[in-house]
Amino acid sequence: MPESTSAVTVLVAGSGVMGKGIAASFARGGLKTGILSRNPDNVGAVEAGIVVLGALPDTPPQLIVETIPEVMELKLALNAEIEDAYQGNTILGSNTSSLPLQQLADNLRFPEAFCGVHYFQPADITPIVEVARVAQSRDDTIEAAVTLLRQAGKIPITLAEPIDGLLVNRLQQAIHHEAYYLIERGICTAQDIDLVAKQLLGPRMSVTGMIEQKDISGLDTHALAQRELIPALHLSREPSPMVQKMYADNNIGAKSGVGFYDWRQMDLAAYKQKTGALLTAVLALLNSDRPDGPPNAPNNAPASANDG
Repeated sequence: MPESTSAVTVLVAGSGVMGKGIAASFARGGLKTGILSRNPDNVGAVEAGIVVLGALPDTPPQLIVETIPEVMELKLALNAEIEDAYQGNTILGSNTSSLPLQQLADNLRFPEAFCGVHYFQPADITPIVEVARVAQSRDDTIEAAVTLLRQAGKIPITLAEPIDGLLVNRLQQAIHHEAYYLIERGICTAQDIDLVAKQLLGPRMSVTGMIEQKDISGLDTHALAQRELIPALHLSREPSPMVQKMYADNNIGAKSGVGFYDWRQMDLAAYKQKTGALLTAVLALLNSDRPDGPPNAPNNAPASANDG
């Protein structure tokens, strides 16, 4: 039976795939973890060490990660309920990937205890978690969130402000914007782009990153290439018409059966399991023998919470 008053260190509000993955990562780190659900009897199986709660626990968790649907009104209502219960005595982190974090913060009574805590799929495997300050975030709010994430085996990246899309989605959207343009123009196929990502960009970036690699190959060459290529890139501020039409036609990928690929004859669950296992193995291999990288140049930005 779901529990209603169990004390937990970390509470994940939301019991979808993302919420379960986030909770699993904390439980594996040895932290007492709960999942809060409006329909606790329908949550299904959860990882060992996780309790399913139908109401907020009596004792404030150290951290609450909100990962309910991306609807502003729902998030504001949940945040108000949390603040009524705990009066700012818990860190409230939102996993939103699309709603403005500062707007969420500005509707809180205790915004100093709020920050963005943004995961990536699959949340229990991918190591990076973005921790974004809002204007009101206290230093100890960020420090405590980072500490708990590190206990869960994650690598937190701390951002100084809640810029739209944060770090990873801005990088992803930029490269996807160009990729979709190349497909629309008929210059290459989706398979070509994925092959390049899997066999060149991904492996190379996983070893020497994006910026470090340019230092290694030479910023002189990179700077001169920028002069020629940046004006030629697809710098439109409009979303891809191709992708928007696919969305309008409900050709949204594996969920509908067809997207850029035809998933209708695939065992999607088995494919996800295999790709998840491969990602885990690749990360383990990379981290087992990764050499120490160079330190920051003295004229670069000041050291941040990401160092160390």
